[in-house]
Amino acid sequence: MDCNSAVSLMHECLDESLSPEHQVELKGHLLNCPDCRMRFKELEQTEMLLFAMKHYSPSASDELTNRIMNALPQPKRQQVWLKWVKGHPALTAAAFFLVVMLFSAFNFWNQNNELIVKGSSLDQLVIQGNTVIIPEGKSVAGDLTIENGSAQVYGDVNGNLTVIDGQLFQASTAHISGQVKSIDQALDWFWYKITNMVNEVAYR
Repeated sequence: MDCNSAVSLMHECLDESLSPEHQVELKGHLLNCPDCRMRFKELEQTEMLLFAMKHYSPSASDELTNRIMNALPQPKRQQVWLKWVKGHPALTAAAFFLVVMLFSAFNFWNQNNELIVKGSSLDQLVIQGNTVIIPEGKSVAGDLTIENGSAQVYGDVNGNLTVIDGQLFQASTAHISGQVKSIDQALDWFWYKITNMVNEVAYR
C-alpha cells in the first residue's frame, strides 16, 4: 500500500466505515511509515476536537469550524491529463506514434555519419574525404543535396543546394540559382525528410 492510498483509507477508518481487510492493511502501513502514522494521529486529534466542539461548544463560530475543515487533508484528485488521455484514446495513440517516430528519427540522424551526395552532374564534383567541392568553371545542373559533409562552392549550381549536418562555404565566384539550405538541427532534418517523403508520394 502506498501513502496516497493510506491517506484515503484514514478518513474511512475514522468514520468507522472501513472494511476489516482494509483495516489490517492500513494498520500494517502505519507500523512501517512514520509520516503516515503522524498524519493519522493528527487526523484523530482533529476528529476529537470537532467532536468536542459539537458536543461541548455549540457556540463555536462558523469561521473557526471552516478553518478546521479546510485544514483537513483533501482526497487526491485524479490528474487532469489522465482524464484527458482516457477521454481521447485516438488522439493519445496518434501523439504516442508521433513521439516514437521523432525518437527513431533523432536516433537515426545521430547515428548516420556516412557522406551522401544526391543530384545530377555528379561528375562535375570533386570529393575529398567528407568535403564536396564544386570547382570554379564547373556547373551542376539541377538540385544538389549533401548529407554529413561540407560543401565548398566555387562554380555554379543551377538549382537548390541543401547541406545537412555540415558546413557550407560559398566563394565569390560561386553562383547558385536556387535556394540554399543549411540543416544542422535534428528537428529541421526530420521535417526535411517528411517534406521530401510527402513530395515523392504526391508526384509519383
